[in-house]
This record gives sequence, C-alpha cells and structure tokens, in this order.
Amino acid sequence: MEELIDLADKVVVITGGGGVLCGTMSKALAKAGVKVAVLDLDEKAAKKVVDKVKSEGGAGIAVKCNVIERDSIEAALEKILAEFGKVDILINGAGGNRKEATTSPELSFFDLPAEVVRSVFDLNFLGTFLPCQVFGKVMAEAGSGVILNVSSMAALQPLTKVVGYSAAKAAVTNFTQWLAVHMCQNYSKDIRVNAIAPGFFLTEQNRFLLTDEKTGELTERGRIIINHTPMERFGKPEDLIGTVLWLVSDASKFVTGIVVPVDGGFSAFGGV
Repeated sequence: MEELIDLADKVVVITGGGGVLCGTMSKALAKAGVKVAVLDLDEKAAKKVVDKVKSEGGAGIAVKCNVIERDSIEAALEKILAEFGKVDILINGAGGNRKEATTSPELSFFDLPAEVVRSVFDLNFLGTFLPCQVFGKVMAEAGSGVILNVSSMAALQPLTKVVGYSAAKAAVTNFTQWLAVHMCQNYSKDIRVNAIAPGFFLTEQNRFLLTDEKTGELTERGRIIINHTPMERFGKPEDLIGTVLWLVSDASKFVTGIVVPVDGGFSAFGGV
C-alpha cells in the first residue's frame, strides 16, 4: 500500500488552492511528501495555506493566478517550473457560484443577468479547460501526469436554483471524460484524467443557500439536503482526502475518465 500511494517528491498544482476544500487537499498532499503549488486569485489566501504547509515541514509556493486568463496561467507555470522543475499532478479546484446567477423569490429565471451566468460558466468550465491546456501540455511532453478535476452533484442531476453552475459542472464532467480519452489516444497512456463530485460541503459559495445569513440555522433547502443524504450531515473537507490520494497516486493507475461522488450517499438515494 505504501508503494501504491507513494507521492514523495511529486509536484502538484492546485487551482483554487486558497479555498477551504482545496486548501485542505494542499495540506494533505504536502504531508504525503508532495511539493504543492497553491494557485489562487486571492494571493493572500494562497500564502496562508502555504505558510501552514511549511510550518508542518512541507514544501510549497503560493502563486497568484486567474484561471480564466491564459497569460496568467502561463506566468504561473513559469514560476512553478523555476521553483520545482516539473508538474506531475494538476487539481482543478477553482470554481464557484454567484448569488446573482441563482434563482430566488427576488430573482426569477427570466431575469437572471446573462453576463453573470456567463461569468459562472467561464469560471467553472474555462477555469478547468485552460489550466488543462497549459499544464496538460507539460504532461504531454513528459509523457506522464495526473489531472483531477472538481465536478459537482449538480453535474449528476441538475439542482434547482443553480442553473448556470449546474450546466458548467456538467460541462466539466463531460470534458473530463473527453480529455481522458484524448490524452491516452494522442499523447501517453500514462496520463490519467478523472474528477471528483463532492456532495454538499458548507463553503462560502453555497452558505447563503444552505444556512440563514442571520441565524445560522439550516434553510429549507439545507434541511432537504440533509434529509436526502443517508449519512445525514454535510461533508467535511477532510472527507475528500482519501479519494484524492487514491486518484492522484498509482493506487488508481488503471483508472481514467471517471467521476467519483464523495457525497454521503446523496446520489444513491431516491428519497424513499
């Protein structure tokens, strides 16, 4: 087992690495001996994660990066190669939703601003597509690598209200499968592409939907989710670690093109 999950001296790039979920991944991978490049539009958040990594004996760098601007991604790549000399793993964690792109009693579907919906789609889909182009090319030239995208429950079955986010994450799932085949057929059988589909984790992007902003109590939507999750709780960031370690290590070296739900049973439950 130690050989299967041996990640010592690997280099991982994690977009959205300053966030709660990907920050947790960054710290867990660093503990496994991986050198982490934490990319985030919020450089301060990325540095906070890297400071924690280094305080625990790990190696990492924080890089400011806008994942929907290719020039910014290529500049990040230059910094990473200068520091670590290679890229073995890419985790595309940058993404999210916006309240203004979500239907509500105050904002109907017919009034959703197209530019806001477009921004949500671009962040989630192009924010995955463009890093795969830039960092995936490095893997293609090296003949090996692992790409792990972050999809969503909303991709498996569209969730009410979050119309743009659901469509974008469905595109991420489709693209994950497409890229897995493309990399194998055109570049190397040693380049794998998979995704995880987290269930409901309390993050800044969905907190306003699941908890009351004033009281902190569950909203009606939050209660419905808990009632439809067999494990009867929201996910904790640490719940993702085991699946991530499996998918980025040789423990899954014959696995490519799949999307793994990490959801407490939400996707398996029909409601009765």
